[in-house]
Amino acid sequence: MNCLRLGDFSLDCPAVMGILNVTPDSFFDGGKFVSASTALRHAEAMAHAGAAIIDIGGESTRPGAQGVGEQEEIDRVIPVIEAVSARIDIPLSVDTSKPGVMRAAVAAGAAMINDVRALQQEGAIEAAVELQKPVCLMHMQGEPRTMQHHPEYSDVVAEVTQFLRDRVAECVQAGLDESLLLIDPGFGFGKAPADNIELLANLRQLSDMGLPILVGVSRKSTLGAITGQDLDHRLPASLAAAVMAVDRGASIVRAHDVAETLDALKVARAVIGTDEIE
Repeated sequence: MNCLRLGDFSLDCPAVMGILNVTPDSFFDGGKFVSASTALRHAEAMAHAGAAIIDIGGESTRPGAQGVGEQEEIDRVIPVIEAVSARIDIPLSVDTSKPGVMRAAVAAGAAMINDVRALQQEGAIEAAVELQKPVCLMHMQGEPRTMQHHPEYSDVVAEVTQFLRDRVAECVQAGLDESLLLIDPGFGFGKAPADNIELLANLRQLSDMGLPILVGVSRKSTLGAITGQDLDHRLPASLAAAVMAVDRGASIVRAHDVAETLDALKVARAVIGTDEIE
């Protein structure tokens, strides 16, 4: 089944979005792919493994991360987007909140914008309207530097859902067609482990919005809190969380481990059935 179009590309869902961080400080793969050549090799490997999208980011948003300037982010991501788009025939997403990076990335070949700040940065919504590319709107309480300092909710599912409804409404009012929008509850972004578990358990409430849901649970700290495993040993937990997300309506799973995640989702799709996944 087809669930989403990214420019000339139509994606079958559930789909795997491969993570390509060209940063020195991302929580799992920081520093591994900072050169265009190593980034290209990793992108090719993820595409070969079956990634439907590759998400390229030049600024870490891990808890406690420091921000980078717009030009530095552009210098990190644009050579990679240009190199990857010239070699790989799958859509690329740019993981950014900065309007200047959005414009430069789309000009270089990006087909989608993945914004952890949900187009709230000054000028971002105007850039998205200008570019008319699919945009993923994510919920985050606070900012990366401070978001894990005692996050609090009265009802995390209701609050995240309402935030995303409000952002979708504002984007549509500004001139973005609703068909261009995806939503992401933001696992690990200003949320305690209990909040993340509650969101995953009740993900179907977000699917009632009728928009594709993108979920990023890969190797997150909540999985470590549940299992007691460090980053290098959270793959089984990541696969379990990915399958549960798809079972509850997720269309796209953002993952570090593309081949393993795709295998898990193939089993989920076979058992759940495409009608249920949709």
